[in-house]
Amino acid sequence: MQGNAPRMRGLGSGYTLILINGDPAPPGFALDQLDPAQVERIEVTKGPTANQSAQAVAGAINIILKDAPKVSQRDLRVGMGYSVDRPTVSGSWTLGEKWDGFSLSLPVSLFQWRNRNDTVAWRSAPGLDGLASLSRQQGESLSFGHGINIGPRLNWRISDDETLTWQSFVQKGIWNNQASYQNQVLSGNPSLEDDGEYRGGWQSVRSNLQWVNHLSGAERIELKAGLSASKGSFDGQSAGLVQPQRRIIADNADLSLTQAGNYSRLLNAEHSLTVGWDLEWRQRDEKRAITQQGVPLLADFEGQPFAAKIARRALFVQDEWEINKQWSTYLGVRSEQIASESDGIANPLSNTSNVVTPMVHLNYKLDAAGRDLIRASVTRSYKAPDLSALMARPYLSSQFADTSKTNTELSPDRMGNPALLPELATGLDIAFEKYLAAGGLISVGVFYRKVDDLIRSVTSLQSVAWSGVPRWVSQPVNFSKAMTRGLELEVKGRAGELVPGLFDPKLPLNLRGAVNFYQSSVEALPGPNNRLDGQQPWSGNFGFDYRVSGLPLMLGGSLAFTPGYTTQQSLSQALDVSRSRSVDLFAQWVMSPKVSARVSVNNLAPVDNESLTQTSDGYASNTLRSGRSSFNFGVEIKL
Repeated sequence: MQGNAPRMRGLGSGYTLILINGDPAPPGFALDQLDPAQVERIEVTKGPTANQSAQAVAGAINIILKDAPKVSQRDLRVGMGYSVDRPTVSGSWTLGEKWDGFSLSLPVSLFQWRNRNDTVAWRSAPGLDGLASLSRQQGESLSFGHGINIGPRLNWRISDDETLTWQSFVQKGIWNNQASYQNQVLSGNPSLEDDGEYRGGWQSVRSNLQWVNHLSGAERIELKAGLSASKGSFDGQSAGLVQPQRRIIADNADLSLTQAGNYSRLLNAEHSLTVGWDLEWRQRDEKRAITQQGVPLLADFEGQPFAAKIARRALFVQDEWEINKQWSTYLGVRSEQIASESDGIANPLSNTSNVVTPMVHLNYKLDAAGRDLIRASVTRSYKAPDLSALMARPYLSSQFADTSKTNTELSPDRMGNPALLPELATGLDIAFEKYLAAGGLISVGVFYRKVDDLIRSVTSLQSVAWSGVPRWVSQPVNFSKAMTRGLELEVKGRAGELVPGLFDPKLPLNLRGAVNFYQSSVEALPGPNNRLDGQQPWSGNFGFDYRVSGLPLMLGGSLAFTPGYTTQQSLSQALDVSRSRSVDLFAQWVMSPKVSARVSVNNLAPVDNESLTQTSDGYASNTLRSGRSSFNFGVEIKL
């Protein structure tokens, strides 16, 4: 996890596909916004398949929400947590009913959060006068808010062969952020962050309809349609010594429509053929006004609406082939056309790209029971740019808002790029999996990805429309080609089965662990640290679950660790990131078949994280962030 987003193979930010019930998650979705009580299971695949989106360069995580119950259900969960200043509360209520061919599930959850981020930043950079300066800034940022989730699901069993399912997800929340700083000028005339207060909210609605009809024992047809709409608002102002200096008022709206379908047929005992289509249309609209003491900072841009659109059309065919008792294969091909358009104060800019993604997955059983497997796959996948990255509107540096003067490479303006093309990746995966008699697993896998049209934000000095002097601007571009490869080791199972010499086979202790090694390089940058953004050289995680003998008590914990590393982000800029460690513990007490309680602590004994950005001209920015633990207590009651 990084920034509330899951990562596979050391890659996040669009490389890891997040699905909800097989459909791409809505824009801005975060896992911590989903009540765990709504989740049935989580499926992880390390390569794309033709019947799902091919936007899975690192892999896909499919969150399957709970189905409507087969019997009446009343579940109540209440919880309390603490991270800073004061406790937060949460709760959920799940109603389930069944009538003849209908079944309904209605989970409702309320949540609060409260976090604080303490930082110390040292900056060696040109100051407001363009001359060298040195400063130290100690900051405290307090964020808090609350929200509500509603996830109704209705199943209608029309007949033994035909079903209709309606699933929705509604969320609404309010957030606040307060930032304050203590400044120390060590030399020169540095530009420093101002204190500020910010607030806003969001709301999103997602609704999907699915119809499945088993035409015969060998034929199946499925049709799906979906609507997703979300809105967000932002209102913030920085505070000078006397009066508010800078105010930002903004809102955004995302709308998407999807329609998909597939037809499956068993050709014989060996082949299962599926053909289908997938259509998606998305639009993002933004409007923003930034004023400095009531005067617009960018008069030609502020208050103007900006929009970006993506239309995606895909056709696919796949064949699941049982060659014999030992060999099976999956053959698929998916063809997608992606058309994007960006609207603003200038003429609309658009581009269209076509991506063909063939996929071959092969399984070989080393024994008749299928406990020893070799898996191999050759696939193509892609990563499309975010809609926000396509908008060609500038965002001024908060430290250098005076457009009559230049800014610095460490504090650039930012702007999107409507000409971005999708990244295209060709991949190879090989893994050996051994399934143990008691349910354990030992897995060893290697992977390789070659990436074309890699997207990376590049900072350069440009002549811009919003200033009479050159400004440093950070802008995403199709930067280069890249390569990544890795080795993944995973073990999980009963302790007595994994290490029989140390543990009694009857001991109710489950162990799990994984160690992963990654290497990547960006062709346009010199080594040795020309890795992909955010991909650590290796990572490890270990965990256990122990059921206390004679007591209805379960104990568990996990440790995740990544080392510090350096990333060469551009020819003139490098980023150093310190090590990361996370320790989580929990205890769950089952008081009765209907009542249980759980206590957990996340990020026990936290470590501080440090990041250092250096430029080739000798300037640098170093930020130290303090780690923080959180404590949670919850009770579940089945009524």
